[in-house]
Parts: sequence; C-alpha cells; structure tokens
Amino acid sequence: MIVIGNRAMYMTFKNMKKQVEGKPEKLARVMKFNAPKQRNSGRNIYPCRICGKTEGVINKYGLHYCRQCFREVAKDLGFKKFN
Repeated sequence: MIVIGNRAMYMTFKNMKKQVEGKPEKLARVMKFNAPKQRNSGRNIYPCRICGKTEGVINKYGLHYCRQCFREVAKDLGFKKFN
C-alpha cells in the first residue's frame, strides 16, 4: 500500500512487475507470490471483444460485448429495439 497525502493506494500487479523488471531476483519473487491466478468462473473470464472491459459484459448467445459496445454494434448484429 502506498500513502499519498491522506489517500491510500494499492499497487497493482502490473505496476509491481514494471518496477522490478530490471532485477531478476525480485521479479521472480513478485511472480511467485503476486501473480494473478487463472480463474475458472467469475466476471474476469469473458472480457469485451471490442474494448476489453470486464464490467457489464453480455454473455448471452455468446456475444461477449460490454453493454456500451453492444449498443454500438447491435443493429449490425440484427437486434431491433422495441419501445
């Protein structure tokens, strides 16, 4: 955890890895203890095909688009909006 002023910020795995790239011993330790694990379920399995977000992803019919990107391509996919 990094404290900046009165705000506490947590260092992400990407930032940690970037910081120790030139130091092989420390990089090995970071990779051993802090690497993100492979997941079998949950919302991080299917990111959006267009933008890569993992929030608000529509998986129905195997679409895998986030809701914002789906609105952009829905008409091209053949979906119609009903009032």
